Amino acid sequence: MPISDWPEAERPREKLLKNGPAYLSDAELLAIFLRTGIAGKSAVDLARELLKRFKGLTGLFAADQSTFCQVPGMGPAKFAQLQAVLEMARRALEEELKSSDAMDSPGPVRAFLRLSLEGKEHEVFVSIFLDARNRVIATEELFRGTLTQTSVYPREVVKRALHHNAAAVIFAHNHPSGAAEPSPADEVLTQSLKQALLLVGVRVLDHFIIGRGATLSFAEQGLI
Repeated sequence: MPISDWPEAERPREKLLKNGPAYLSDAELLAIFLRTGIAGKSAVDLARELLKRFKGLTGLFAADQSTFCQVPGMGPAKFAQLQAVLEMARRALEEELKSSDAMDSPGPVRAFLRLSLEGKEHEVFVSIFLDARNRVIATEELFRGTLTQTSVYPREVVKRALHHNAAAVIFAHNHPSGAAEPSPADEVLTQSLKQALLLVGVRVLDHFIIGRGATLSFAEQGLI
């Protein structure tokens, strides 16, 4: 049965307008984005299929175009729309970070990093450069690696910090394996970066590890 034939109180769009988005399931929210289903499946049915196939929203957001378009009813146009939505969300969070003290706003920092890094199939190392008031100057992906490791060069990190005239920096990288736990190499790298940046007067405020559904802060764990 198409959604238009459902009782009005059960239609995702009407539920959202009446109660707000928090009252909708993942499938109902995704159905609003999809707008229409395919033959024999409503938009909600199709949304459930997508969530099952990609093991949730995180997997769906991280899917590449080829994989996404293999799903019946999905194509380049829908993929482009989804990427546009995700990029707008990232930019909105980055705007929020640029207008406030990043250390006083840990929620937006975590949300931005999770949206940027969670679900990626390869390791990515990101630096958030901050001014003297801990406001974001720029965010850069500095290094990209494989499924299990990334080569990070302190000299290049120092060069980018000086380029932005940064007073402080927050690091982040993802663990495609899903576990948000620091390895001994992660701890050694963080200390090496901290010492290298200290020589040019740049403070390392934190290093986040982004796993699947979890985020670890070095500062909160007393590791920095």
